[in-house]
Amino acid sequence: MPTLNKIRTALSRERGPLAGDPGLRRLRTALTLFFALDGFLFAGWVVRIPAIKEQTGASAGALGLALLGVSGGAVATMMMTGRLCRRFGTHPVTVAAGALMSLSIALPPLTHSALALGLVLLCFGAAYGGLNVAMNSAAVDLVAALRRPVMPSFHAAFSVGGMLGAGLGGLVAGQLSATRHLLVLTAVGLAVAAAAGRTLLAHPAPRLPGAPAAPGRAEDGARTSGRDRRLVAVFGLIALCTAYGEGALADWGALHLEQDLAAHAGVAAVGYSVFALAMTVGRLTGTALLERLGQTRVLVAGGLTAALGMLLGSLAPTVWAALAGFAVTGLGLANIFPVAVGRAGELTGPAGVAAASTFGYGGMLLGPPAIGFLADWFSLPVALTTVAGLAGAAALIAYATRGAVRR
Repeated sequence: MPTLNKIRTALSRERGPLAGDPGLRRLRTALTLFFALDGFLFAGWVVRIPAIKEQTGASAGALGLALLGVSGGAVATMMMTGRLCRRFGTHPVTVAAGALMSLSIALPPLTHSALALGLVLLCFGAAYGGLNVAMNSAAVDLVAALRRPVMPSFHAAFSVGGMLGAGLGGLVAGQLSATRHLLVLTAVGLAVAAAAGRTLLAHPAPRLPGAPAAPGRAEDGARTSGRDRRLVAVFGLIALCTAYGEGALADWGALHLEQDLAAHAGVAAVGYSVFALAMTVGRLTGTALLERLGQTRVLVAGGLTAALGMLLGSLAPTVWAALAGFAVTGLGLANIFPVAVGRAGELTGPAGVAAASTFGYGGMLLGPPAIGFLADWFSLPVALTTVAGLAGAAALIAYATRGAVRR
């Protein structure tokens, strides 16, 4: 019996002194809700874009310019959010950004011109970008306290929230106007932010007792080392390479199936759902993979898997083979972005999360137009192979910098 007790004590220490703390479990649940809320609200907005276009009377080109407001607002606030997190703490900023995103999602259906729509989307994008940086920064601190690589589980919650938001939007599109639907989302968002936010505001970001601050983290405005900044840029580049693929598949996957493989419109619409579902499954299993394989192997294997999957998805001669390729791509890409952002946060705190997120979001924005230009010059299947190329590049970068990635 004494030997058994010693084994249990050793296992407890290995997992971390705070792993069984009820407070940490409550924090994990609260943060998971914020990740799910982020995906839920964003997907709910996206499915109502056609109705908003009709309401504003915007042309396709004018709508495209207005939608840049989301991107512009997000990118403009991501780096600023890192500074706000250092000053006020990640938990208060997460709650504030979640509430602002919930409120701002009700604004688009109140506009009647493309210009007004673009202006309110700047606000929505600012809240979206701020929430992503703040909650990822909070998650980095919690992962460190738990001493378990649970970052993919938070991003799985984002994916699940996105699927729920899109599914609900599809169900109510014929029953509720865009105004009523998005007001419902505002009410849901504020309720979740209030409930989960109470936990975050009641508990400061966790720290291991007696543990010094991580090297290079800008806790009190201290300068980070040049090496750490370079590593953050490397992880940001990995995030960019993989987010490029997510953006490309979201905008071009269905068209590829319908235009190049003569798929029925209904089947073509399933393409991104297959990819998103595979990514969600991959993230739900991400913690187990990281514990078994380590960060380097997960990054390298994920990038190579996504590259092979996208080669199949873009060049396959049949619809079902292409769908299988989309699924493999989703499994491969699933955990690369969470690991890259988490590692950047470990190096330099909220500033690292902000930098890597900005890189990643830039990749998601770059993907769709780049695919469009390449499709005009060559063909859509050839253009989509760039997703495979960048996923492979992410794997190579991760392998080349393996000494900086925890095994």
